[in-house]
This record gives sequence, structure tokens and C-alpha cells, in this order.
Amino acid sequence: MDGASIAVAELTRSLAAQASGLKYGDLPEPVRELARQCLLDYLACAVAGADDPLVQILLDEAAEAGGAPQASVIGCRDRLPVLSAALVNGAAAHALDYDDVNLAMPGHPSVAILPGLLALAELRGSSGAEVLAAFVAGYETACRIGMAMQPGHYALGFHATGTVGCFGAAAACARLLGLDAEATARALGIAGTQAAGLKSQFGTMCKPFHAGKASQNGLLAARLAARGFSSRTDLVECVQGFAATHGPDFAPQAALAAPSRGFHLLANLFKYHAACYMTHAPIECARQLREQHGFAPEAIAQATLSLDGGCDRICNIPAPGDGLQSKFSLRQTVAMALAGVDTASLGAYSVATATDPALVKLRERVAINFREGWPSTVAELSLTLADRREVRARHDSGIPADDIGSQSERLAAKFDALVEPVLGGSRSRELRQLIAGLDTLADVGDLNRLAAR
Repeated sequence: MDGASIAVAELTRSLAAQASGLKYGDLPEPVRELARQCLLDYLACAVAGADDPLVQILLDEAAEAGGAPQASVIGCRDRLPVLSAALVNGAAAHALDYDDVNLAMPGHPSVAILPGLLALAELRGSSGAEVLAAFVAGYETACRIGMAMQPGHYALGFHATGTVGCFGAAAACARLLGLDAEATARALGIAGTQAAGLKSQFGTMCKPFHAGKASQNGLLAARLAARGFSSRTDLVECVQGFAATHGPDFAPQAALAAPSRGFHLLANLFKYHAACYMTHAPIECARQLREQHGFAPEAIAQATLSLDGGCDRICNIPAPGDGLQSKFSLRQTVAMALAGVDTASLGAYSVATATDPALVKLRERVAINFREGWPSTVAELSLTLADRREVRARHDSGIPADDIGSQSERLAAKFDALVEPVLGGSRSRELRQLIAGLDTLADVGDLNRLAAR
């Protein structure tokens, strides 16, 4: 076999070699900047999500179990063992469903990778440059495995943040530990045998739990591999392995193909609405029509939303009863946007909003036309108004920002809005400055401790 054929036949080892060999000096500045933006966004979501009831349940469980106070808990004074910190911080950061997305997975890469990586970095006293390299190694690994499993893995019902994200977390932590390619391949194997997460849990506390478990499991996999724990080193592609048991499609060559812009990280998508990403294009359509035509909600006689049929199994809760369910309701989020409700506001997703009679009446006018073969991020919204006018909008939420600098400003505003109410203005600014200077930060533990209360 030639080199390409060998790489396909030994996919897990090939990905492990890429991850273990990635160095900080290999990263172009736009990749480093995007990595810093991912960290900024992750910490903002985690700080804001730290008071969610699911986080307190996990903290209560961890407190009862006890253990060494090894790592900080974001937005909290508690310190926990690194594995527990990874679980709690990951769940907190995904509690609001406001964290970043990459369609190559498809899912939420940063929230699966960073909680365990940062906890490990705090324990080891790792530098910011080391963390950046490890994060990109894990991010690229997750996206490559996700590409190999498209589209069947996600369509079958697996939540890729929990499943594919587990591999990314393992690769990142293995890179931070300095494991060689063989040990990293074992870490990926240990991660793959733990990988889990079901889309049927969307709208419950289990969805953010998936992110925390992915990070915890990946961290555990890397630590066990470092101790010599055995595993197959071909777990992704072997008979009865991850690919064979977790989906009908497996294209190993897609995992090894070079991304169009050199790094999958450059296709990262940030959220500016605190809801499932598949609701973002419909929300943008509704906002566009409201701003352009200035109608009152009661003037809408009928609304028809057209989008990819896969969204039916992701975010189509027809009559949400609370804020969490609203985040996974196409009708509710479109109605909110049409009515001028701020979908970026955390307080907008509540029982009161979900059961508001005017919004309920409006969402009942929203008909959904699921289309096969559409890009998953494209939506069209057509409105028939009471005066019989028809207006239409189309939006694609899958296009990454061209201007990374402008995106940085927008993410800083999001960070301040989420973090200042919790940590205060002075501490929020200090935390943001530390992240901006991450490349020269001697000990990432300083950042972690500042994000704790």
C-alpha cells in the first residue's frame, strides 16, 4: 500500500500522530487568534451558566464524593479533582446552549475540549502557549473524526458533542501531557470506548451533561494512557469499533483530507443567540423581516418556515413549557424574534416567555416545511400579513466570519454581557486581558482561578 492507503487503514494512529506532533510554532496567527476567541467564548458561557440548577446538582454530587482540590470550578469557590472539575465546568458551559459550533463534527467542540484541558493545565502549571497548541490538536482531531462519520452518525441520533467531542478532549489532553503518537492512539481508543450522548435528550439537563462527560472522559483517557493503560490503537476504524457501531457512513479519507482553509478551526461558528444553532438561521430571517417591514406581531396572519428536514430531530419541540425547551423549538424562537424578543438575552428563555399567551398564539401560526437535501444551516421564512402582503427572507448561518478582528469585538461584547453580572466589571476586564495575552501566560492556572468566584 502507498502512504495514503496506509494512513486510511490506520486512521486512529494517523490522527494520533498529527495531534501529538502539532507544535505552537505550527499555528498561523489567525488560528491562534481563533483559539483565543474560543477560550473567551467558552469561559463567558461557563461563568454565565454556573448558576444553572444542573450545575448545583453536579456540585452536590462531587462534594459528597470528596477528593483532592486540584482544579478550579468556574464561577464557584469550590475546588475539585481534575476529573470532577472537567465534568462540572463542561456542563456549566453548555447549560445555556450558547457556546461555539463546528459543522465538521457536527457539534460543539470547545465545550468538549477546554474544560478537561484547562483543569489539567492548572494541575500541571502549563503555559498558555502549551494550552493553545493542545487545544488546536484536539479541535482538529474531533473535526476530522466527525468528517469521517458524516452524515449518518448524527442523523442516527448520536449527539456528536458527547461522542466525537470525547476524542477531541483525549487528543488535547494527550498533547498537553506530551504523549507520543502510540500513547495518543491508546488515549483515543480509551476515549472511544466511553463515547456517548443521545439527541433524544435535547431539552433536558442531559444535553449539557454530554459536554461535561466528553471532557471528563477524554481527560481520563489521556491520563490512563499516560500510565500505560492498554487499548486498541485502531479503535475508530477496527471491526466492531467506533465507526462500525456508531453510524452507517464511514469515510476515513474525509478525516485525512486537508480542510479548505488549512485548519478546521477556521470554520468555527460562534453563537449570538442563546439557543440551538439550528434555530439561528430562522431567527435571523425573522429579525430581518421585522426590521425591514416594521409590522406588529398581530399583523402576521401566517408564517411558513422552510429548512432542512434534519432539524425536525434536533430543535422541533412544538410547544415548549420552559426556557430550556424553548431553546430547541423552531416555532418558539421564530415567534420570539418576530415579536422583538431579544434572543441573545439569557432571561428571554423562561417559563414566562414559553407560556406567554401572545407568543403562544404567534408560534401557532408558524408552519414548518421540512425540505430534504437543503444545507442544514439555511432557512427561508415567508410571512403573509393581515393586509395580504407577502414578505420573504433567507439566511445561511453556516458561513464563518471573514473579519476575525470584527468578530473579536463582537465576542468581547458578548463576554462582558455574560461575565460582568457575575464577576463584576473589574474582574471581567482582567480575565479578558489574560485571555488576550494567553500566548505569553506562564501559568494557565492564573486564568482558571480568576474565573472562579
